[in-house]
Amino acid sequence: MPDIDTQTPDALPSDGPRPGAAEPGPDIAVALRYDPRRAATPRVVASGRGAVAEQILAAAFAAGVRVRADADLAEILAAVDVDSEIPLEALAAVAEILSYVYRANGAPPPPADPGTTR
Repeated sequence: MPDIDTQTPDALPSDGPRPGAAEPGPDIAVALRYDPRRAATPRVVASGRGAVAEQILAAAFAAGVRVRADADLAEILAAVDVDSEIPLEALAAVAEILSYVYRANGAPPPPADPGTTR
């Protein structure tokens, strides 16, 4: 399994201008939510470029959410409508990230609702 690189605000890659900072910030950010009691796959809950990407990342860091820098995956997920499930081609990468995050947080994934379609 490849190493999953979670980020802090100072460690993000330089992809575009970041207001008030010496280094450029990310060009794109996508936020996901996964609740297996409600849906079989994660959903896109926010997506944006430029200043909106900066706001998404700032909200994530403020909430203590782990962030993964992956430009290719972000491009795939940015094409998904907000409040839609992630596409099948992104599922393996997102599952790997979620698995890492649950392990890093020392918590098991939440149980799936038996009524959720898989």
